[in-house]
Amino acid sequence: MKKTDDAYLFPLMAGVLSEREAENPKHTDGPSGGFPSSLENPAAGGARSSKKPHYRAVFVSDTHLGTRAARADLLLDFLKSMTCDKLFLVGDIIDGWQLKNRWYWDTDHNDVIRRVLKMAKHGTEVIYIPGNHDEGLRGFEGHNMAGVELAYETIYESLSGKRYWVLHGDKFDGVVKYAKWLAHLGDHAYVMLLRLNTGVNWIRRKMGYSYWSLSSYLKHKVKNAVEYIGRFEEAVAAEAERMGVDGVICGHIHHAERRFFGKIEYMNDGDWVESCTALVEKMDGTFEIIYWADEVRERELVKAEKAAKKQKAVKKPKKPKGRDKPGAPVPVAAE
Repeated sequence: MKKTDDAYLFPLMAGVLSEREAENPKHTDGPSGGFPSSLENPAAGGARSSKKPHYRAVFVSDTHLGTRAARADLLLDFLKSMTCDKLFLVGDIIDGWQLKNRWYWDTDHNDVIRRVLKMAKHGTEVIYIPGNHDEGLRGFEGHNMAGVELAYETIYESLSGKRYWVLHGDKFDGVVKYAKWLAHLGDHAYVMLLRLNTGVNWIRRKMGYSYWSLSSYLKHKVKNAVEYIGRFEEAVAAEAERMGVDGVICGHIHHAERRFFGKIEYMNDGDWVESCTALVEKMDGTFEIIYWADEVRERELVKAEKAAKKQKAVKKPKKPKGRDKPGAPVPVAAE
């Protein structure tokens, strides 16, 4: 497939996938195309399956689809594991910077886009706030693409009535704002680190170990990176206070966090190339950061334990019967 401008990438993918779905209606996750048979459409007021949690809102950012480092497999697993009233895509969903340099788009990336479109089709309100890596979509605010609303930023009101400013966050990154060439240079170095991270995890997987982020580990060991994260959080929180809102929800720095700066609640939903995290508001109005890589790790451990128990039960020797019992009389042939 030829390279294309990132401004048209999402509409292109949406159109192609919609056509394929129309041609092949069997390619669905359930009879309705968006929800399994055990789950009625939440927007229609139907009964929800107890197997899947339902959230008031889910915030996801920095998925960087279009790069090999994107954990689209884990993201797809997460999106299929839950339902929600609102889904916020808080920037850098599609990595236009990397797609312009090197095209990469596999089945998992397709399936993530397809899943988002199905959620929108079946009642979930999907709001896409472009970041710096998918900045080609900026300028299309107010447009609706296959059920996905585009916005530069927005205000989200929680169940408690608190107002949260939702934005990607790159406007507070001095490097991105004032020296874009330096940002691109740093992006290339970061991509190299993520490729190394992919190689390390390939070896870990072969050895039977779970996912671990080398890039995240190194980032939190570097003093300058830690200081940058702190300054970023303080700047965003200060602007939120000036705006008169109760809190802020953003992405951009690939560091999931919940903390207070005075009365301002700062929340970052993380990313899907390192930590694989999402921010959710539960039905009772409480917020939580979900670490999906940890959830999958625990799930695999439980599965492995069950398999081990089952294998042990199969290998358990049967009790001897009849003459096989110890001390049983041995029959003697008649002479």
